[in-house]
Amino acid sequence: MKAFDPRLPRHARAATGALLVTIVLGLAATVLVLAQAGLLAHALAAAARGSAPAALSSTLLALVLVLAARAAVSYGGEVAALRAAARIKSQLRRALAARSLALGPSWLSGQRAGEITTLATTGLDALDAYFARYLPQLVLACCVPLAVLARVTAADWISGLVIAVTLPLVPLFGILIGSSAKARTQRQWQLLARLGGHFLDVVEGLPTLKAFGRARAQAEVIRTVTGEHRTATMAALRITFLSALVLELAAALATALVAVEVGLRLLGGHIGYETALLVLLLTPEAYLPLRNVGAQFHASAEGAVAAQRALDILDIPSPAANLPATATATATGTADLRTQPVTLTDVVLAYPGRRAAALDRISLTISPGERIVLTGPNGAGKSSLLGLLLRFCEPTSGGIDVGGSDLNAIPVAEWRRQIAWVPQSPYLFAGTVADNIALGDSRATPAAIRRAARLAGAEDFIDALPGGFGTPLPERARTLSAGQRQRIALARAFLKDAPLVLLDEPTAHLDPHGARQIMAVIDTLMSDAGRTVLLVSHSQHAGIPGTRVLRLDHGRLVPVPAPAPVPVP
Repeated sequence: MKAFDPRLPRHARAATGALLVTIVLGLAATVLVLAQAGLLAHALAAAARGSAPAALSSTLLALVLVLAARAAVSYGGEVAALRAAARIKSQLRRALAARSLALGPSWLSGQRAGEITTLATTGLDALDAYFARYLPQLVLACCVPLAVLARVTAADWISGLVIAVTLPLVPLFGILIGSSAKARTQRQWQLLARLGGHFLDVVEGLPTLKAFGRARAQAEVIRTVTGEHRTATMAALRITFLSALVLELAAALATALVAVEVGLRLLGGHIGYETALLVLLLTPEAYLPLRNVGAQFHASAEGAVAAQRALDILDIPSPAANLPATATATATGTADLRTQPVTLTDVVLAYPGRRAAALDRISLTISPGERIVLTGPNGAGKSSLLGLLLRFCEPTSGGIDVGGSDLNAIPVAEWRRQIAWVPQSPYLFAGTVADNIALGDSRATPAAIRRAARLAGAEDFIDALPGGFGTPLPERARTLSAGQRQRIALARAFLKDAPLVLLDEPTAHLDPHGARQIMAVIDTLMSDAGRTVLLVSHSQHAGIPGTRVLRLDHGRLVPVPAPAPVPVP
């Protein structure tokens, strides 16, 4: 874990002013520390010489003002840092959500939603301690010891030499202990993210777990991860307390060493009383910021680790980053999928970390109005081909063009507006049935929504719901059957009226009766002469008139075997 991640300022521009205020107030606190020690030493020395109280009134008044100013500066620095933290957390959360969407399903499929949620909520909330306490203390740790050392050296070079020799011991011990705390804190965060992700998965799948009698086993898993997180937290706390003890001991010994040599020289008459007081008052101030920054380092460690994880995600290049500069800079083209064919030429798609390519030299032309059934075994590359057409990923080599124009020259948003996609497990959001159908067209009228539901075969069961189309659905709509959720997803496709419809095994999770009903709806969709439909399925559906059947195997298009002849009775 770094003391300060240099990537953070790039994502913290909204809080630049607040952070600058924190730094300026830290410098002001440094000046006030020197002024406080000087005034207090002068007042004590004057009192020891028997000066009248009236003569000390101006010094005491100035000392009170300095103390008040120091308290105000400390308060103002923490308030400014908290405001900076709030702005940076908001900016990081927005950037994290935008990056997750930009990376697309191909990246999200390899992540656990609960871990990303924990990172964006609890993880980034821990940045308050990082910005409000650690960073201001880091500024003081950089400024105050140097200023104190310079002032003490100017007053008494011997004490300055002792401080200069002993001062590096405090950060040295802090670094040695911090290196051990780094691994503990990272493990603590990983366990917290794992616990959050697993708990969310269990809660979402609780009905299924109960149905199959696996709820108790998952409760044991959660108990185990919770115990591991508790153990990791206690280990991190032990290191924190040990760090505080070691740093306090090092600072106390160094201060005592200065006090002893100053006392001996004062008794021998080799140093003035006011100078000795000034040195003794300033010496603890030299070590205090270093001790405090060590303690706040541990207190803010969780937020720093979470911020580094968020910054790592933000640094992942989106698929568009792999395109040629000319393509991304001139992505202003247009396409009309109702009249222009989509052509794939020697397309190769390879995922990082995998030996074999998901798609290997695919050449294919999808003509307007064509109906295609794409078949093949699991892992053949069917979903990868849909991912290319949806632009969730970019070809490793080869090219895709639309009507003779490079696909990369077409803005992604413009391209996706012409596509309707029905995945294997469509996601329904918390909202009404009508809102979920209108996801493809937010300006759709109630009549258009009802017509789309009728075409998808969903009108009857929606009307039977307590509120009809206005029935509120929970997140993921677990109250509906898989077939009903699939019909709502198909209604989205009908409502959007997109020229290209991509169906990714829409009957994969349905029983035979539900699959036949959904296929009847899909047959209606594919019979629409104005649409191009690409259906991914394990079966060939050769009975659909005018359907072209393609087969993928190990990322390559292979000949489709002829159907077995029907025996003549």
